[in-house]
Amino acid sequence: MPRAVRERQMLDAAVEVFARRGYRAASMDEIAEVAGASKPLVYLYLNSKEDLFSACIRREAEALIQAVRQAVDPHAPADRRLWQGLRGFFAHTAAHPDGWAVLHCQARTHGEPFALEVASLRQELVDVVTQLMVATAAENGCDTPLPWQEASGLAHALVGAAESLAGWANARTDVAPSGRDTAETLMDFAWAGLGNLMNGRRWVPARP
Repeated sequence: MPRAVRERQMLDAAVEVFARRGYRAASMDEIAEVAGASKPLVYLYLNSKEDLFSACIRREAEALIQAVRQAVDPHAPADRRLWQGLRGFFAHTAAHPDGWAVLHCQARTHGEPFALEVASLRQELVDVVTQLMVATAAENGCDTPLPWQEASGLAHALVGAAESLAGWANARTDVAPSGRDTAETLMDFAWAGLGNLMNGRRWVPARP
C-alpha cells in the first residue's frame, strides 16, 4: 500500500479516536487497531502521539479553510459571499464532526503547541471575514471607510458565533440541523446588523 494512503488511514483513525476519547485517554494501541495497522508502524510513520495529534489538527484545519474558500464566489454580492462562506463552514463541520471535535474541543484544552495551531486556523478565518467586511463597505460607497480594527473585531465575533453554533449543532442528541439551516440561523442573527453597518447606518446608544 502506498505510504500516503496508509498515512491517511492512520490519520482517519486517529481523528476518530481522539474525538471519542480525548487526547489524554486516546491510546496508540487503539489508533493502530482502528487503522488496521501495527503500533510500531504508526510510530514509524507518525512518530509520537503528540506528533500524530498535531498532524490531525493541521489536516483538519487545512480541510476546513479550503472548504470555506472554495464555497465563496469572489464576484458575488456581499451577502451572498458571507452566506456561501457560512454554508461552506457549517456543511464541512456537519460532514466531519470528529474533525471538528478535534479542532474545537480537544486541541483547545491541552495547551501549546496544539492551542497555537488552532489559533492560527481561527486567525485565518477571521482574516477572510475581515477582508470581506472592509471590501463590502467600500463597494457600498460608505461615506466613512470601515476601519480594519473594527472590521477585525466584528469578524472575531462572527467567527466565534459560527464556532459556537457548529459545536451546538454537532452536540445535538436529537435530529441535528443541516449545515444550510445552521448557516441561515447565523445569517438571520448577523446580516441585519452587518447590512446596516455596511451602508453606514450605525447603532447609536440612547442618551442617559
